[in-house]
Amino acid sequence: MIQSVQRAVQVLRLLAAEGSRLGVTELSERLGVAKPTVHAMLRTLEAEGLVVQDRESSKYGLGPGLLHLGNAYLDGHELRARSMTWADALATRANEAVWVGVLTGDHVLVVHHAFRPEGAVQILEVGASIPWNTSALGKAMVAFGPEAEEKRLLEGRLAVLTGRSVTSPDRLAEQLEEARQSGYAIEDQESAIGDASIAAPVFDRSGQVAGAIGVVGPVERLLAEDRRAELAVAVRETARNLSRDLGAGRGYPRRVG
Repeated sequence: MIQSVQRAVQVLRLLAAEGSRLGVTELSERLGVAKPTVHAMLRTLEAEGLVVQDRESSKYGLGPGLLHLGNAYLDGHELRARSMTWADALATRANEAVWVGVLTGDHVLVVHHAFRPEGAVQILEVGASIPWNTSALGKAMVAFGPEAEEKRLLEGRLAVLTGRSVTSPDRLAEQLEEARQSGYAIEDQESAIGDASIAAPVFDRSGQVAGAIGVVGPVERLLAEDRRAELAVAVRETARNLSRDLGAGRGYPRRVG
């Protein structure tokens, strides 16, 4: 790896994680890098629009150039492009919001969000990052992904967002096996109290997991006995159709590797 590039990425990640501006000294201490080196990196990133400096505090924050890069990533993302029609159809069929996500490290990145057709004001969640273990999307992808990846994630840090977040590796392993048997995963108030989700994996032409699609909404609607099975069928069927659109075979794939 090129160390200077790696450090520049670490600067951007620190600024993103902090959620507020940081100064040269703070970044230097957190990175363990000399202040002149950090300052030089920041000036380069600023020239490219990836960070901006507050003139009053002299501290740095993320710049608008990252938004352009993020939009370019979404615009060129095949899963997102092909999921739009299927996600809208699922939202209409289920009368619930629909998310499409991909796994990035130990988090799920929401790449598409179809609003619930009949509902109050809703917030667009495209770009949201959710710990894999608190998301039905994440569980669906890990359950059908490589065994080595599942092992790594179960042995890693398991996030806690609510009192219902599952942090037991053994219990999570059981949930992943249940997802493999049923073809879908469930999240019950593990990301936000009162909310639940049902998701199924999406596969590409090579049979690998490309992402996941699922419905999201109030727990009393999604996991009610009279609706859960119906929604699970709708989600699985949509995931299969989207997988076919990506070139996957007709059969419901099992995990690869």
